[in-house]
Amino acid sequence: MRIFQNANFPIMQVRRRAYIVTAILFAASLGAMLLNVQQIGSWLNYGVDFRGGTLVHLKFNQPVEIDQIRAAARGAGHAGWEISEFGGPRDVVIRKEFKAEVGRTAAQDVQQALASKFPANSYTVSRTESVGAKVGDELQYRALMAILLSFAVTLIYLAIRFEWRFGVAAIAATGHDILITLGLLAIMRSEVSLGTVAAFLTIVGYSLNDTIVVFDRIRESLAKPRHGMSYMDLLNRAINETLPRTVLTASGTLVTLVSLFLFGGPVIRDFALVLILGIAIGTFSSIFVASPVLYFIEQKWPHQPTKKTQAAPSHSNRPRARTAV
Repeated sequence: MRIFQNANFPIMQVRRRAYIVTAILFAASLGAMLLNVQQIGSWLNYGVDFRGGTLVHLKFNQPVEIDQIRAAARGAGHAGWEISEFGGPRDVVIRKEFKAEVGRTAAQDVQQALASKFPANSYTVSRTESVGAKVGDELQYRALMAILLSFAVTLIYLAIRFEWRFGVAAIAATGHDILITLGLLAIMRSEVSLGTVAAFLTIVGYSLNDTIVVFDRIRESLAKPRHGMSYMDLLNRAINETLPRTVLTASGTLVTLVSLFLFGGPVIRDFALVLILGIAIGTFSSIFVASPVLYFIEQKWPHQPTKKTQAAPSHSNRPRARTAV
């Protein structure tokens, strides 16, 4: 992008402002999760995949008011059912951790509860999904293990490819992306399903890729004479040199995801929403979180440059040998 062709933004100098933004997002996320625990009994709005229970999707012949369906369910003694629209005023999803009575299916339970206000010919049962509680617990465990394993493999790779400090900084930035995205989902009470887990794993890969591009430029700069540049200046230059690529990649991806969110239909909408939030936050962290964390680690445990990477005196006119990268 021409606007970033000669970018020279003082990213590292404003890192404390980024810390404030991150702290506000963390506080809001934690507050939303605690509020969810009080109101719905869990940190996040887990779907049937994780909680166990039954989902019944109804397709009405005419647009219907959700409040009418809730009133019918309450009148039948099912005030705890979660009833919401699914993409339009004629599609309704009912979620509840219930077991169908003996001799009846879950769909028949729903039909009986709504019979007082909605005749059977006014809607059709589009689909029914059921997951046992034990299966839901196992899925939560496996989803957590998948994310933690991806972190561990990333740390090992970066420790070998770069240095351990790069791996720690990359994991910190990716953890930042995951936690804040989860917090935003808690604020919006968006449903967390297996598709959400797939979106989070995609975010991990995208965020790490973006961060590694910056870190690779930093590694290249560390292997060359600094000519009086401080470590902070070196980080600033690496971020600015990779800024066009970061902005172009994020912009192109977000345009696609926003199109999916708006026109892709209700089935893929939650998946696209998680990716939109995660990639926006991941782009922020690759610029304002990953390198500042690396700088903090460098301040605590300074990197010891080799003789090859030490800068030669600036007044010397002797030709310098190029350092292999």
